[in-house]
Amino acid sequence: MTTQGIKTVLHPVSDLAAAKAVYTALLGTEPQADAPYYVGYDTAGQHIGLVPNGAQQGMTGPVTYWHVADIEAKLAEVTAAGAKVKDEPKDVGTGRLVATFTDPDGNVLGLLQDPEQA
Repeated sequence: MTTQGIKTVLHPVSDLAAAKAVYTALLGTEPQADAPYYVGYDTAGQHIGLVPNGAQQGMTGPVTYWHVADIEAKLAEVTAAGAKVKDEPKDVGTGRLVATFTDPDGNVLGLLQDPEQA
């Protein structure tokens, strides 16, 4: 089963306002999602997100999310190959599912499944 590639990268931040200023300058655009709990940018076919207090949520660095058509099947495939599930699939809104796992070296990787477009 193939992936659609890395389209989403989430960054843990300790100071959301300071991080937002830097990422807005870097990306050259205002965020499309701007809330106290999350700031997100859509640019060049990618989604870049800022997660305030991400470290307290277990984020030790940026997490890349590989977009997949079937999150359960891909999670089963990577765990059969030796990955360990960190966070089971969960709905983060509007049917979007996310999960994370670790590779054999402990690197955290994410999977993301968008709801089917009707």
